[in-house]
Amino acid sequence: MTLIQGTDPRTGEPVGEAYAATTPDELEALLAAAAAAAPSYAASEPCVRAGLLRALADRLDENAVALAELGSLESGLPLGRLTGEVGRTSGQLRLFATVVEEGSYLEATLDPAVPTATPPRPDLRRVLVSLGPVLVFGASNFPLAFSVLGGDTASALACGSPVLAKVHDSHPGLSATVLDLAATVVAEQGLPAGVIGAVRGNDAALTALRDPRIKAAGFTGSTHVGRMLFDAASSRPDPIPFFGELGSINPTIVTPSAVAARGAAIVDGYVDSFTLGTGQFCTKPGLLFLPRGHGLADALAARVGAAAPAPLLNARIRTALDDGVAALSAAATRLAGGEDAPAEGSWASPSVFVTSAATVAADPAVAEEVFGPVSVVVEYDDLDDLAVALRSVEGSLTATLHVEDDDSLPLDELVGLVAARAGRVLFNGWPTGVAVSWAQTHGGPWPSTTSAQHTSVGATAIRRWLRPVTFQDAPDAVLPASLRDANPWGLPRRLDGVLVLP
Repeated sequence: MTLIQGTDPRTGEPVGEAYAATTPDELEALLAAAAAAAPSYAASEPCVRAGLLRALADRLDENAVALAELGSLESGLPLGRLTGEVGRTSGQLRLFATVVEEGSYLEATLDPAVPTATPPRPDLRRVLVSLGPVLVFGASNFPLAFSVLGGDTASALACGSPVLAKVHDSHPGLSATVLDLAATVVAEQGLPAGVIGAVRGNDAALTALRDPRIKAAGFTGSTHVGRMLFDAASSRPDPIPFFGELGSINPTIVTPSAVAARGAAIVDGYVDSFTLGTGQFCTKPGLLFLPRGHGLADALAARVGAAAPAPLLNARIRTALDDGVAALSAAATRLAGGEDAPAEGSWASPSVFVTSAATVAADPAVAEEVFGPVSVVVEYDDLDDLAVALRSVEGSLTATLHVEDDDSLPLDELVGLVAARAGRVLFNGWPTGVAVSWAQTHGGPWPSTTSAQHTSVGATAIRRWLRPVTFQDAPDAVLPASLRDANPWGLPRRLDGVLVLP
């Protein structure tokens, strides 16, 4: 029997109860329950799904202190960070309750019949419908916000898709607690138990991914594992969408004018950002492009040298960090950091390396993500030098520009360069911080995600779990409620090409 137990990364000692991996019989029961729940849950009224989401959010908030304490034990993350993450998680759930009630995500569209058109047009009515049960892989670095009741789950539940959550091995106790809370809420709401379930163990998760009852999957994690799962989802007899958030280097470009205006503040913001959460944010600025002769080397060295070591999430990340630092050491020059960290557990000290834009252009591997408190300063000579290097950098979730209003570099060209490489372009800020809102994009070109057309954060994350269906000349009584003449759900709809608000 495979057992999964949490570990305190500060000490390396086991934490809490050991959980058995999901057995084949248990997995079959979970998949059957999700499939059985799917039709009625997908057809449920908006108030039912919004009510579930708000009830889940309330239950998380009611247990915020206990959840944060347990999460801190298993992840090594500070208690304050985990308390904030409870709020982020409940906030996501409430956002999607409003998305459900607002209703435009369904894209309900009615084109009345026009027999005299060429060719004649029948009555056509189109709406987005739930794909069906979704498998969600929890992330190590956000034990709540990207886990059992995280953003993937919230957006799937919102559109009527039951969720089977793959528990991350780094926080099994926290996930079990959240799952128990969720199961209680589902029962209290009078919904089928199969609306939310969980699977433990990699083998069981891979089996679930290949099962025909799973209709889509969401993943946040490494490029290597994400690519393996993406290939498994794509090679099924019935391939399914796999929405993976993978590696991201998140380049930051600082112009000469910005260095002159506020170089010291940029150094402080950069070091704070790439060391936040021990460098384990998917939006960590992994590359800082500075103009040659920037004069910030001493300030960078001092600031990085003063940063204290901190625990990583688990021993696997510690091993991968060591490998990444070794590879960087062979290709770039260490500017600062790398001091000894505690031997017990999975601690790490920050490091910053320096190289040239020409080196990055010649060897893009220098610009690949190293997960942890490591970043690379890339020195460039001019816009052409910068542009060649940027075009060799892999796709990212974010790209950041530090510029001035009267900048010496052409900002329109810079914006075009970075917008081609990222899903979110920031100005004069830092990417470690992802607001959950209607306009947010948390996605980008490969390898940051497997589908650059979508986001995993924000209201439009719901679009991943939906597909369009058009009904032609259908009797009103058999149409989904969203398309009936009376518009019983009070949705915004497009009628004969014109948007009509309820």
